[in-house]
Order: sequence, then C-alpha cells, then structure tokens
Amino acid sequence: MAASVVLNAARTSSRIAPETRARILAAAARLRYRPNAAARALADRRMNTLGVAAVVDSGELNLYFLGLFNGILAAAARHGQNTTVFTLFDWEQDAARLPGLCDGRIDGLILIGPVLSREAIRALPDHTPFAALHPNIPIPGSINLESDEETGAYEMVRELIARGHRRILHISGQRGLLGAERRIRGYKRALAAAHIPFDASLLMNAGFSMDEGRRAMSKWLERSIGQPLPHAIFCVNDGCAIGCLEALAEVGLKVPEDVSLAGFDDTLAARTTVPQLTTVRQPLHAMGSRAVETLLARIRHHHGHAAPEIQETIVFPTEIVWRDSVGTPTAAPKMVPAS
Repeated sequence: MAASVVLNAARTSSRIAPETRARILAAAARLRYRPNAAARALADRRMNTLGVAAVVDSGELNLYFLGLFNGILAAAARHGQNTTVFTLFDWEQDAARLPGLCDGRIDGLILIGPVLSREAIRALPDHTPFAALHPNIPIPGSINLESDEETGAYEMVRELIARGHRRILHISGQRGLLGAERRIRGYKRALAAAHIPFDASLLMNAGFSMDEGRRAMSKWLERSIGQPLPHAIFCVNDGCAIGCLEALAEVGLKVPEDVSLAGFDDTLAARTTVPQLTTVRQPLHAMGSRAVETLLARIRHHHGHAAPEIQETIVFPTEIVWRDSVGTPTAAPKMVPAS
C-alpha cells in the first residue's frame, strides 16, 4: 500500500515517512519501474483522451479543420487531455465506424462537420459523450456547436451592397448541406432587403474546396462570355474564394480592380492571398476550445459528478473582416472576356 501511495503520488503520500519514501523510490529506480497508464485508466474509468473524428480530404490542406483542431488541442493541453484523431473517408460510408471508436480508448468524441443520417445518429452509443461542430443535423443528447452562418452571409452581402455592389454572384457549397443553405438564405435575404431582384444566373453551385471553387468560376465565365461581370463575388468559404481568384487570374481579370471578392471563415489562407481576402470570420479556435470544455463537463457528469448546465446547441457570432479584395465598383462593369 505504501508503494502504491508513493508511486501514484496520491494525496495521502504525505503520511509516508521520508525514509520509507526514499527506499520506495530507490527500489523503483533500480527495477526501472514505470506506471501502467492503461491499468490506471481501467481503475479510474478514464483514459484522459478525447477523440476527434473528421473527413479530411488529402487533396488539399483543410484550413477550416486546422482552425478548429488548433482550438481543440489548446484546450485539451490546458486540461491534461490527450487527443486521438480518427480520419474518415466519407461520412455516409464511415458512419458505421463511429460506435467502434467508442470502445474504451477515448472518454468522449468530437465530430467535425458531421453529415450523418438520422439512422446513423440513432446508432451512436449512449455510453460515450459527444460534441459536434457544425453538424448537418443537430445530434440529440450531444453538444452541437455552430456559428450564425445566415447572419454572417446576410451582413456581408448587405455591406457589399452598401458599398455600391449590386450585381453579386454567390458561389455556394453543395446544395442540401446546412451550412451552404444558410449562407444562400443570408445572400437572398440581403438582396431582398435592398430591393434587388434575385437572379438565378448569379447563384452557382460548387463546393467547399479550392478545386470546386476554381471549376465553378471557370464554368460561369465560359457560359457568360460577352456578359457583364459581377460587381462582386461572395463565396461559401475562403477555399472556394481562392479557387475563384485563380480562375479569374487565368482569364486576365484582377481583384479588386475588375471584380471584388469575399469569402467565409477567415482561415489563415485569407491573410496570405494577394490581395488579402475580405471574409466573414467564424471563431474557429474558440469553437474548438469550447467543444473540449463542454465535452469534459459531460464526461465528468457521465462519471457521477453533478450535471453541468450546458446548452445542447451553442451558436457563436460571426463578424466581417475587411481586406483589400473588395473595392469600389466601376460605373460601367467590365464584360466577361473570351478565354
């Protein structure tokens, strides 16, 4: 018992005589004793490890994921928690893997951008607490963290209009995804508030990656040769906006001289483009940190502590960050050149 108390640095170790403590530590050093973390976890029913599950496309750097993950790591470090990342190929195909991740190796699981069916949500185990960042469907019993995406899109488009931009192209994410639909609603609501008729030709479906943004912008330019350029382009995220920037450069169009450009997220990429990108900031680092804080409170409750007062859905505000990619529209908009 004395050896256990000393080697585990228990609170009662102060009751052990200094001579006895010294003998125990000397014996442990001679025998090269190391504590067994797995055995200790079995006794405590805690691994002090949080899981993070996300679909990570290996084709390009996902700065949205890194922004959230940086916040997760910072909060985990503050609380002495380890972090295990589970990479998924596709939410639909890999949803069946999630219960298997909750086999005792982690105390709780954070899902980043989960796109799960209601059937997959019902199959999630109830013995492991969950937190979900930007879930496509709120997960009952989990902590759901999101940003006010519709308001962010509305305020961006409203401010573009206030600066003189009336012909605004929106390149959206995949239709049907909650984040994409919220940003489309914000875009349309801002147009309606300014009495600008919605033009279906100025809504282009793309995706959340640079490649998808580049392809969507190139396709719009090809089908619009000889037509007026938009005053401004508002993209579903920064990655998509960077793809647009590349597609515009390929046909000799400059930002913001010929057309203004804005994104969403305020990732590192928004500050490294030339020109730097105007965007809607989501507090990604703070969201990742809050996911850890609230998940740990749920884990403590799961192990018999008092129930935490945590909202099931936590919504973070957004804000506009103005940079050099937005200028003043010209009196006569430039025409789309032939590629």
